[in-house]
Amino acid sequence: MEEQEKKEGTVRNEEVDARDREELFSKAVRAGKRTYFFDVKSTRRGDYYLTLTESKKRFSRDGRYHFEKHKIFLYKEDFDKFIDGLTETVAYIKENQVELIDEELPKAAETASVSNDLDDFEEKNFS
Repeated sequence: MEEQEKKEGTVRNEEVDARDREELFSKAVRAGKRTYFFDVKSTRRGDYYLTLTESKKRFSRDGRYHFEKHKIFLYKEDFDKFIDGLTETVAYIKENQVELIDEELPKAAETASVSNDLDDFEEKNFS
């Protein structure tokens, strides 16, 4: 009987923990055949973290499909380093393959600064 109560208590605690870690904010970005999800969640201690998920639709030979997902967990202590690395990498690509980027990006995106967009994103969602 006591063992059954422990199991029930554990299940209830897990349900509470799962609810506490529900998405607090979510943004989906469709990009061709891929969709990127930016989801803000909370740890048990109430610290926010970001999950970045890439989702691609894949087809099998029989015509059925499934979604292949790749996920990255990014914690607040790493936000600045991640943003710095991403900004530097995107700047390098823009400087070294301008013709490719200019053809693929819509006109509105060409005028936007990557670092400003990332700063705005960080301010709105993680401050």
